[in-house]
Amino acid sequence: MSIEIALRSARVRYGALEALHGVDLPVPAATVTVLLGRNGSGRTTVLRALAGTVPLSAGRVVWRGADVTRLPAHRRARRGLCFVPDRRALYATLTVAENLALSAPGRDPAPALDAYPELRPLLARPAGTLSGGEQRMLALSRALLAPARVVLVDEPALGMSPVVAARTHRLLRGLCDRYGAAVVVAEQRPPAGLPGGSPVHELRRGTLSFSGELAEFTSRAARERRPPSGRASGREG
Repeated sequence: MSIEIALRSARVRYGALEALHGVDLPVPAATVTVLLGRNGSGRTTVLRALAGTVPLSAGRVVWRGADVTRLPAHRRARRGLCFVPDRRALYATLTVAENLALSAPGRDPAPALDAYPELRPLLARPAGTLSGGEQRMLALSRALLAPARVVLVDEPALGMSPVVAARTHRLLRGLCDRYGAAVVVAEQRPPAGLPGGSPVHELRRGTLSFSGELAEFTSRAARERRPPSGRASGREG
C-alpha cells in the first residue's frame, strides 16, 4: 500500500498550547483513512496541518516523497489537495448554485446534484439559510465536483440523517475507487459502511492512542464496553 501523504513527528502550537505532540500519520493512496477523537483531541489540527492552514512547530509533511512542510495551503490545493472544514466551508450569502459554480468553475454541477438530489430545489436559496445537513451536502460537493489526489473532510456527516450519512461515506469511498484519491475523514465515532480493513487512528490530547484497522478498533471498543466477567447481574438469588 503506497503512502500518498504523511505527517512525520508533527507538532503544532496555538500560542502556549501544544495541540499535537509529535504525531506520525501515514495516509495511503486510494483508501479512506479514519481519524477518530473527541472534541479537543487534535483531529481538526491534523487535517489543518496536512492542508497547510496551520504551520508545524516541528516535524514534516511529506507528499509523495517530497517535503511540503513550507508549501502554503493554496499551492497544496493547486497540487490536488481538497480540504472541507467543519465550519466556514461555504459562502453563506451566495446561493447554492453560486457556491457550486465556485467549487468547480466551468464544470457541470450535475454530479453533485445527482449525489445529493436534496439540493436541487434549493439552488436559488442563500447557502446560509440551509439546515446543517444541507450545508454539509453543499460543502462536500466541492470534493465531488473537482476530484483531488488528497481529500480531507472534517466531520462529513455532521447534521445529516443516518441514511444521508451512509450515502456520504459511500460517496467518499467512491473517490478512492474511481480516482485513486487518498481520503481522510475526521469523526467522533467510526462511520458505518467502510471496509473492515480501513486504516483508523485515534487521537487523545494531541497524541495517537490507537493505529490499526477499523475491524480491530470496533472489536476493541466492543470488548471495552462489555461488563467484566463475574460481575453481579443486579438480581439476588
